[in-house]
Amino acid sequence: MPKAAHRMMRIAEPVIPVINRLAARRPGTISLGQGVVFYPPPAAALRQAAAQMNDAGRHFYGPVEGIAALREAIGRKLAERNGITPGEGTSVFVTAGANMAFNALVLAVCDPGDEVILPAPWYFNHQMTVEMCGCRAVVVETDERHHPVAERIEAAITPKTRAVVTVSPNNPTGRVYPQALLTAVNRLCARRGIYHISDEAYEDFTWDGRRHFSPGALPGAGAHTLSLFTLSKSYGMASWRVGYMVIPDILHDEITKVQDNILICTPTISQLAAAHCIDNERGYLREQRALIEANRALCLEQLAALAGEGLVEPPCAEGALYIFLKMKRRCDDYRLAETLVREHGVAVIPGSAFGPCDGACLRVSYGALPPAAIGEGVARLVGGLRQCLRGQKPE
Repeated sequence: MPKAAHRMMRIAEPVIPVINRLAARRPGTISLGQGVVFYPPPAAALRQAAAQMNDAGRHFYGPVEGIAALREAIGRKLAERNGITPGEGTSVFVTAGANMAFNALVLAVCDPGDEVILPAPWYFNHQMTVEMCGCRAVVVETDERHHPVAERIEAAITPKTRAVVTVSPNNPTGRVYPQALLTAVNRLCARRGIYHISDEAYEDFTWDGRRHFSPGALPGAGAHTLSLFTLSKSYGMASWRVGYMVIPDILHDEITKVQDNILICTPTISQLAAAHCIDNERGYLREQRALIEANRALCLEQLAALAGEGLVEPPCAEGALYIFLKMKRRCDDYRLAETLVREHGVAVIPGSAFGPCDGACLRVSYGALPPAAIGEGVARLVGGLRQCLRGQKPE
């Protein structure tokens, strides 16, 4: 019988569906797993989208690179908040989320057999995309803070290297990379003639006074920097599938080929709602962000108790929606995650799904539940970890 492609069979199934299926078999499971926000899009955006349904012109294909209203709104936002000015040798391209943007970029800049450098732990969809495209993901270890190290990245560059990927604020570690670090990586890429892919999906979620920095704002960075953004998190639009990227004009035709064949265009009604959010809903974002920050504080407080008992490392959450929790006891993080679902009714993501880890880790998402519900989820997690880890040998 015909079989699937070998390159696909070599790629592990994405971990989120695996954990979700496990949780579905245990009714009442509370999820601290998937990286989504609990709130919906702003009410005004919903009303605007509903009003567009009766406009016959909204049901045709739109421009492959995105409608003018959204691209103009994105241009204003990039200039005001990211320090990036599209139009100076660069273009804005609207995509179906940042994941599709990354997929399109790998197809546009890599040939089969080329290499893409991913600091570990990585975002697993990035690794999957690279391998699906017939390329090789080159793993580079980060430092003890999970920060990429420019010298280690440079040592991994070969004649086949086409790009280096950074994600800040980071999924899965919750770290926010300093401007100096991102500048060093970006300048390294310029000097070595490779692309810097900067995934900035969580740009609006930084804590304790930290600021997000876009390397595409650096002087001369537009020619080699590929900046990815999304509305999925900031405005609760995960299912609307709206993201965008800033690319050098030299790639515009190649990205057009990819988008026209895979998607044609991002849904027009979603784009109109997105344009409204970018231009008018910063206040809504600030309100929801405050609730996410309260969730974060609760999680850190409860997990710190486990650190005090010597069961986990002290938790850290600088940005994004995650705590990357390291166990101080020997265990298999996949089995630990399965046990937490089956016996304690709480779902988290095993850290090894994000590449090589130093010991057993779990990714805890504090954005997916409203403040009224997250307390029970964290209580189950703390109780389950306490029961699972006590009696295990220290690392």
